[in-house]
Amino acid sequence: MPSRHKPPNPFRYFDSSPEVIRLVVMMYVKYPLSLRNVEDLLHERGIDICHEAVRFWWNRFGPMFAAEIRRKRVDRMRAHIHWRWHLDEVYVKINGEMHYLWRAVDHEGEVLESFASKTRDKAAALKFIKRMMKRHGQPKAIVTDGLRSYGAALNEIGNAEDQEVGRWLNNRAENSHQPFRRRERAMLRFRRMKALQKFASVHGTVHNHFNQERHLTNRETYKANRSAALAEWQSLMARGRTPPARPASTGDELPLD
Repeated sequence: MPSRHKPPNPFRYFDSSPEVIRLVVMMYVKYPLSLRNVEDLLHERGIDICHEAVRFWWNRFGPMFAAEIRRKRVDRMRAHIHWRWHLDEVYVKINGEMHYLWRAVDHEGEVLESFASKTRDKAAALKFIKRMMKRHGQPKAIVTDGLRSYGAALNEIGNAEDQEVGRWLNNRAENSHQPFRRRERAMLRFRRMKALQKFASVHGTVHNHFNQERHLTNRETYKANRSAALAEWQSLMARGRTPPARPASTGDELPLD
């Protein structure tokens, strides 16, 4: 039988250590910081990088990290019944033109999918819902606002009886837009729809990973969950390899916590 080769190390061509790259991506995606804010914060810790390195690293590694986290979460979530999905869309202005960011969350507020489109019609809603069901299966109920595109799309795929429409029923989806809106202001908006789709998808996954619902747990449980989430983040894309030697000039020897 042919031997199975390990996938290539994604960090193999970079002088900086994987620990520093993971830290940079986490800081930029998780917190409402600009590229230069991240550069200044790392400089204070003895890590000397350019803000353009922050841009390059998040663009290259952000989707890879998010895909690995999402794959594990989807596998766990498929073992449970989805009680209810909440769907909603928000306006996002790109170069003066209005675009739409569709978002779906589950009954616990977990962001399931983000989808950017130029229109808010039946075709866009149908594409969004089909994409959701292909990845996560079917829920028992789908909560939406009064937008008719949802009803038309659900009627076409035969799920019209699962739709629930109400004035306050969709607060979970409305609240799920707030972290993204704060991040959008720090980035001074987007210039391309492709960049919007890419960042929204990565941001939603990272937000899920570090969102410990502090208001629902005590201090000790919160600290344990936070440490577990950080440890899992620091092991992303490890692939069982030993991290390469870290040059002293980068300040990588400093602890990350």
